[in-house]
Amino acid sequence: MKYAVLVGDGMADYPIAELDNRTPLEAAKTPNMDAIVRLGLLGEARTIPVHMPPASDVANLSILGYDPQKYYTGRGPLEAASLGIELGNNDIAFRCNLVTVKDGTMSDYSAGHISTEEARALIDHLNKELARDDLRFYCGVSYRHLLVIKAAADGLQHIHLQRTNCSPPHDIVGEQISEHWPHGTGSELLIELTQRSTDILTAHPINQARVQNGKSPANMIWLWGQGRRPSLPTYRDKFHLSGGVISAVDLIKGLGKLLGLQVVNVPGATGYYDTNYKGKAAAAKDVLQGTDFVFVHVEAPDEAGHNGDLEEKIKAIERFDAHIVGEILHTLQGYNDFRLLVLPDHPTPLSVRTHTREPVPFALAGKGISSSGFSSFTEKEAHGSHIIFANGYKLAEAFLNPAHTF
Repeated sequence: MKYAVLVGDGMADYPIAELDNRTPLEAAKTPNMDAIVRLGLLGEARTIPVHMPPASDVANLSILGYDPQKYYTGRGPLEAASLGIELGNNDIAFRCNLVTVKDGTMSDYSAGHISTEEARALIDHLNKELARDDLRFYCGVSYRHLLVIKAAADGLQHIHLQRTNCSPPHDIVGEQISEHWPHGTGSELLIELTQRSTDILTAHPINQARVQNGKSPANMIWLWGQGRRPSLPTYRDKFHLSGGVISAVDLIKGLGKLLGLQVVNVPGATGYYDTNYKGKAAAAKDVLQGTDFVFVHVEAPDEAGHNGDLEEKIKAIERFDAHIVGEILHTLQGYNDFRLLVLPDHPTPLSVRTHTREPVPFALAGKGISSSGFSSFTEKEAHGSHIIFANGYKLAEAFLNPAHTF
């Protein structure tokens, strides 16, 4: 049996007046996702447990079949795993965005989607100015980086920083950062580092050049998503499967590594609108030739949602459908037995420009899956289905069980 899970990050949305009260999924041309619905079934899954943040790490843990309430420790350590950073038991890894702050307001959570080359020079400079024996910055991709703080000898630092309340920068665009400083025990160090980063980054030649060229400067760091190293059973141990993960973002790559899955790096996979869709599909075909399972993640619809960009969100959904879903569906149909699952991880509505916690639509096709009588992959049709997974991780448990019929 071959299994494929295809995630269009943040595809789900709310009805939009400009689209005659349709969602981007309803407005987009998605013949391949619609074909999966007609071949199989359509339903809803709640990927975000009650009382947990509607974050991509939480949602993708659910989609992969792991209960976030049991296994989630934070976003930072997942991305640390992707970068090959070995965390001690009580070390804390923070996500570190390069952001643009203007007149005290969070202007851009991504510093204009700064290039990785530019970002690497800025992260190196931050290490020269701010790093110490127990604190170091690590360069990731574009605006997405890490800060790792080593545990104090008495372990208290770990306890304090784990409990510090930090706001994701994409949730506070357009708001005064003074209202969203880290707070709680252990916040003083984080605020100090953030404030000191402003002068260091503003004076750097890269940011001076960006300003001269009309680009958003990366003039501050923003720390959030902290956590300790998680302990997760591998996919082979939990589901008796081998496979691979294909994504541009360190969060998903880190999850793949921790689950014992092969992480495939695709040239030109940027995590943005211009990502290499065709390269990801080709890599997925290669994974399926030698293993049982592939997980393909595309970030572009989520980025469009955060940017409030309706046109790009529709384009991203259509590219995902054409170049990922269509290609992989065609490949799977060449095998005797397969199962295919397509879904967003969470909604990223254009009207709020951040993640929300509503259930997401999913479509399933393949062995043991009968048609549920629906015809299109939309939030509205999925809401009318009687197939609902109140705990999102149970969807993967059923999907990956060849004896389970739907």
